[in-house]
Amino acid sequence: MRKELWFGFTLMAAILLVTVLFMPWSNMTNGHLGLLMLSLVVVAIMLGFPTAFTLMGMGVFFAWLAYRSGNPDLAVRQTLDLMVQRAYSVMSNDVLISIPLFVFMGYLVERANLIAKLFRALELALARLPGALAVATLVTCAIFATATGIVGAVVTLMGLLAFPAMLKSGYDIRLSAGVITAGGCLGILIPPSVLLIVYGATAGVSVVQLYAGAFFPGIMLAGLYIAYVIIVAKWKPHLAPPLPMEERHIDLPPANEKIREAISHRVLPGLIGALKGSRNLGISSGTIAKQGFIALLPALTLVLFLGLTWHMATKPVVKAETAGLMEMGGGIAEESVEAAPGGLQEPEEEGLAEPKEEDGDLKEPPAEGDLKEPPAARELPGSVKDAPAAKAEAAPVKPAAIAVPPAPTAGDTTPGSAGGITVEAAERLPIPIWYWIVFGVSIASAIGFYAIFTFVRLEVFKMLLGSFFPLALMILAVLGSIVFGFATPTEAAAIGSAGGFILAAAYRQLNFAVVKESVFLTAKTSAMVCWLFVGSSIFSAAFALLGGQDLVEKWVLSLNMTPLQFMLLSQFIIFILGWPLEWTEIIVIFMPIFIPLLPHFGVDPLFFGLLVALNLQTAFLSPPVAMAAFYLKGVSPPHVTLNQIFAGMMPFMAIQVFALALLYIFPGIGMWLPGVLYGN
Repeated sequence: MRKELWFGFTLMAAILLVTVLFMPWSNMTNGHLGLLMLSLVVVAIMLGFPTAFTLMGMGVFFAWLAYRSGNPDLAVRQTLDLMVQRAYSVMSNDVLISIPLFVFMGYLVERANLIAKLFRALELALARLPGALAVATLVTCAIFATATGIVGAVVTLMGLLAFPAMLKSGYDIRLSAGVITAGGCLGILIPPSVLLIVYGATAGVSVVQLYAGAFFPGIMLAGLYIAYVIIVAKWKPHLAPPLPMEERHIDLPPANEKIREAISHRVLPGLIGALKGSRNLGISSGTIAKQGFIALLPALTLVLFLGLTWHMATKPVVKAETAGLMEMGGGIAEESVEAAPGGLQEPEEEGLAEPKEEDGDLKEPPAEGDLKEPPAARELPGSVKDAPAAKAEAAPVKPAAIAVPPAPTAGDTTPGSAGGITVEAAERLPIPIWYWIVFGVSIASAIGFYAIFTFVRLEVFKMLLGSFFPLALMILAVLGSIVFGFATPTEAAAIGSAGGFILAAAYRQLNFAVVKESVFLTAKTSAMVCWLFVGSSIFSAAFALLGGQDLVEKWVLSLNMTPLQFMLLSQFIIFILGWPLEWTEIIVIFMPIFIPLLPHFGVDPLFFGLLVALNLQTAFLSPPVAMAAFYLKGVSPPHVTLNQIFAGMMPFMAIQVFALALLYIFPGIGMWLPGVLYGN
């Protein structure tokens, strides 16, 4: 490895020396130097040089060339100042604090031994589906990606858990490899994705809105993977044989076994028939009650969901009517605001005016307590100014007429008035039709669920209860607090890290060795990302100083492309770049080039980021630098070749391209949730 690095370093030094000595400088502008720098960086990365330090080295050298062309005496000092300023700007970026916290959460969850239990529970729960093992693998990957976002960890762990199980069950090697590598890469897109944090910090886009926007595209992509696996397993059963019956066997507790044999194999009839306790089957009432409580948890969850839905659907809307202001001359406020072309203005002498003191300061009219003037009354001065017709009809009003009367007391449901504003009673809205549709579908689903809810399925439900639901609660706490604005990504990441500690401790996996290894891996990953940001910042500054960005913009705009053509070109370039480069290099090197072009074509940076995140799934699946393939190869049996893994990834790359087209044609898939939550 050391020989290859020295060879690459020598080659790069020779290329740089030849460029500096023999380039026709008379015909080369600084913009061409910027493009040369970009080309050399890509070549150096492909030769195996560390990305962060390559970016820093090239950025410093070419920044010195840019400053030298202006003032050779100050070139060194200006270059050093640039390095310090760029490094400090990265260190002071609060968004980047969430990266080590999310990574630490992922490593703790990985070592809590939850994923093995979750995979086994999903394997049994989905046993009747075609390709059940592959579907269980994809669902586990999606859940684990939501909890960690670390691609290497997901692919490696599922390669140890699911890959041997699928090969043992007779699954095709290529299909199995494609399922694990594609499912493991979902962490790039599904929040809390480190890629979205890096893109948000690079493009200046809200990470919170990126998380909200990436939620449904991530679910869509995972759903397309699952649909493809089910279709292949149904069409060609020899590629994904059904799970053997001996693999589906579950040992029941003795009490449940007695109830199933003596009364019923269904849970509710069996438990109700066994309520006689020790006088019947020798089973205590406490044991029956405990099993009944676990069995009724889905029903209790459904009742809670329907109650919350009813509360949100019929939530009262407190309305304020301003009809009472007509008598005071305030009913014209709304029209006057619309008529004013320049906004609100100061009132003239004949309009409503606030009483003035001798020193010219405004003074609020006396009122009881600390009551303030209602909002509508504050707009009266500007409104009267801009409505001369209304002023002619309304008689002058004394200042005392706008005094604020006592407000209605809390809890008073009787309509009353406050300053001319009538507060209506808080009555619940009528139940909408869609709620009854949701209610009917939910009740029918519950009846169907309990009709097939056997004691065997009860044991599977217990396995899910012990593996999936703790993880789901932590995921909901982290993502929910971010999406609904209860916490910033950094604060939510801290919550997730604490949740990872709690889960590891609850499953008795928390010890000094686990914490030490998690901290070490977190520091390693975080240092890589932060050094990348420092190198990218210096590189982008040098590229801008040389005028490379202006040169690219002029070239793109000279093509006279439509927004559709620009999007196709940019996504195609990113797709091609995903073959030799990883997503980190693409984000930190090329996004600063694409982002300034977006306003020219009317493209929302948020939507562009979602397309990039979906497109960069290919960076981990496309050879020759398909890192997911190398992760899987490292833990796969010896007879599995790298070419077989590459072949298995190709159909899933086609699915990613199809998903990218769906997202572009129907942008509401990604933009609907941010629009609902944040009004975009």
